[in-house]
Amino acid sequence: MLRAARARRIATATAFGGGGITLLGATTVGLLYLQARMAVHAIGFTKWQPPKADGVYGQGTGTPLLFAMMGDSTAAGFAVADALETPGSMLASGIAAVADRPVRLRRVAKVGATSADLHEQVEKLRRRKRAPDLAVVFIGANDVIRRMRPADSVRHLQEVVRELVGMGTAVVVGTCPDLGTVQPIGQPLRYIARRASRQLAAAQTIGVIEAGGRTVSLGNLLAEDFLARPDEMFGPDRFHPSARGYAHAAAAVLPSACAALGLLPDLADRLEPAPDEDVLPVHRAAVAAAESGGSEVSRARVAGRERGPRGRWATLMRRRPRTEEVATTPPVAVEDDDTAEHEVTGSSAAG
Repeated sequence: MLRAARARRIATATAFGGGGITLLGATTVGLLYLQARMAVHAIGFTKWQPPKADGVYGQGTGTPLLFAMMGDSTAAGFAVADALETPGSMLASGIAAVADRPVRLRRVAKVGATSADLHEQVEKLRRRKRAPDLAVVFIGANDVIRRMRPADSVRHLQEVVRELVGMGTAVVVGTCPDLGTVQPIGQPLRYIARRASRQLAAAQTIGVIEAGGRTVSLGNLLAEDFLARPDEMFGPDRFHPSARGYAHAAAAVLPSACAALGLLPDLADRLEPAPDEDVLPVHRAAVAAAESGGSEVSRARVAGRERGPRGRWATLMRRRPRTEEVATTPPVAVEDDDTAEHEVTGSSAAG
C-alpha cells in the first residue's frame, strides 16, 4: 500500500530541485544490478518501422479537432505494424466518433523518452500555426528504469502540462505503468519496480492536477490480463504491449480525453459525486488512483472552493473500461509523419 504522505513529499520536492529523494535506495543497487542486466538481455531488442499515423480520422462536419499524442514508446505504439493499432490512432478514432467531428492526429511521441524529453515534444507542437485542442501524454516507465529522481521527473512533467494548458490545450496524462508485470523481471526487482512505478504515478498525478491537467492511472489496469495471458498482451519483446494491450490503455483514456474536450459533463460542476466517484484531497486521490488502474483524477470544488485544509480537492473516478469502447474508424486522409523515427531499436532501456 502506498502512503499519501510519500507521494505528496515527492510532488512538493519538485519546487526545490528534488532534494535527495529517490525511488530505489542505494543499499539495493548492488543486489539488483546483475538481475537488471539479466532482465535486459531476456527482453531483447526489436527493430521497428513506425507506421504513418498522422492524419485526419473520423467523419462529421466542422474543422478537425487537433490532437497531439506525446510521451514514450507506449504513446508511439512501439512494435505494432498497423497505424490503426497505435494508441494515438485509436484515441483519434474514438474522439471523432463521440464528437461527430473529424480529428487530426499529430504524433510527437519518441521511443526512449523520459519526462525531460517532453519539452522538445512541446516545441515541435509550437511550430504549428495552431495549438492542439488536446494532448494525451504517456510517460514514466523510462524515468523509473533510468532511475531519474522522481521529483525531477514530476517537475519536468508539471512544467510541460502547465505550458500546454497555457497554450489553450486540454491535457490528459496516462501515468507510469506497472513495471512489475514484465515477466523477464524477476523478484525482488519486480516488487521494487512495481513499488517505484506506483509511487511515481501518484506523484505525477499530484503535479498534473496542480498544473491544470487530469490523469488516468495505467498502473495495474492490465496487470491481471498481462500476467494471465502474457503471449497475447505483450509484444514480441515481452516488454511493450501488443495491439490488444494498447487497445486496453486507449479504452481507459478515451472517456477522460472526451471529458477534457468538453464532450462529456464536467465532473467539477456536479453538486454531488456519482456512486463511482469520490472527492478527496489530491494526494489521497492520487494514491488511490495508483492502486486502481483505469481511475481518473481531475480537479474538483467543494462548497465553491478548489482547496480545503489539506490541499486541492480532486475527483477520483474509478473505471474498468473495455476495449470495445474504442472506435476503429479508418483515417480519411493520412499525412507524412515527419516526426517518426525510421528504424528504431527498442529495449527495456528505451521504452
